[in-house]
Amino acid sequence: MILLDTSVLVDSLCGPRRSAPALRRLLEAGNRILVPTLVLYEWLRGPRLEQELAAQQALFPSESAVSFGPQEAALSAKLYRLVRRPGGREIDLAIAACAIGRQAALWTLNTADFADIPDLRLVTP
Repeated sequence: MILLDTSVLVDSLCGPRRSAPALRRLLEAGNRILVPTLVLYEWLRGPRLEQELAAQQALFPSESAVSFGPQEAALSAKLYRLVRRPGGREIDLAIAACAIGRQAALWTLNTADFADIPDLRLVTP
């Protein structure tokens, strides 16, 4: 299972869609790819075109988003206490907690933001 970070969703569905070919390959290879609700929040608050929103709904329906619940909150708080300089990284730590809690890999284009998070597997297609 692979969870997407907002950076990948934006880079796959907006503008020149640089990450779209890699996303397509992962999907065609049968990988289960999901979007956390926190990524959905970041995605929806941005300036999105109707066709971008339609593409997101077709590939990653909002109702299928991975929830951020009590277990993820506890793990995210633990990560906050473990990493250096956690301030301003609360959403990233929460997204990481969603991936770790589901034993999933995280695909992000901002690997430096996640590099110091224990037990997080990053994927680079």
